Amino acid sequence: MSSIVVVGTQWGDEGKGKITDFLAEDANVIARFSGGNNAGHTIKFDGETYKLHLVPSGI
Repeated sequence: MSSIVVVGTQWGDEGKGKITDFLAEDANVIARFSGGNNAGHTIKFDGETYKLHLVPSGI
């Protein structure tokens, strides 16, 4: 089984959420280390827009 890890090297919004969302489409398992508020993610699905701050990308 192969793994893909997304690691940020900067504080704040650096595009990790978009990459994670893209990679999550084909993933069987998604895990996140650490907790707390996220920078915020906007998800558009079936014509609806969802703005999230506590739920990480990939869920």
